[in-house]
Amino acid sequence: MTTQSAAIPAFKPASAGPALTASLLVTLIAAAALAGAWFFQLVLEILPCPLCLEQRYAYYLAIPLGALTVLAARSGAPRPLLLGGLAILALATLANAGLGVYHSGVEWGFWKGPTDCSGPVVNLGSAADLLSKLDTVKVVRCDEVQWRFLGLSLAGYNVLISLLMAAIAAWGFVRTAKR
Repeated sequence: MTTQSAAIPAFKPASAGPALTASLLVTLIAAAALAGAWFFQLVLEILPCPLCLEQRYAYYLAIPLGALTVLAARSGAPRPLLLGGLAILALATLANAGLGVYHSGVEWGFWKGPTDCSGPVVNLGSAADLLSKLDTVKVVRCDEVQWRFLGLSLAGYNVLISLLMAAIAAWGFVRTAKR
């Protein structure tokens, strides 16, 4: 009996191919999308609403997790570790696509958004406080689109990008699981 035949099949190192490719693509796409979001915010001065900021969380997770999964795939890590990383990437980006659909629906008026960015303004405080707040605060509403291209807002593009990342991660998961 050789050492290889005695190894537990589920814990033998997986081929780096699909896991490496998928995690690298997801990481690069997430970094590019986040760089684009910061470009819109800092250069074009299109300020994000609270829902926009929440949609960035998945990208903040995908970049380091994707990079760790790339490193794990390159070093011949066990298959369950690679599958776990790819599964988390797929689920996080799929959930982010759902949040983007929700935000797009708020923008189109299909449903109400959260009251902190699309409801009525309440609790303004005293008149002096209100005047000082008006000078320093810019309210960005979730139900008002600040920019559209080809009919889609940034939330709509987030849906497409997140679905693409989820599909790539799922592809990597399935291909890694079959090897």
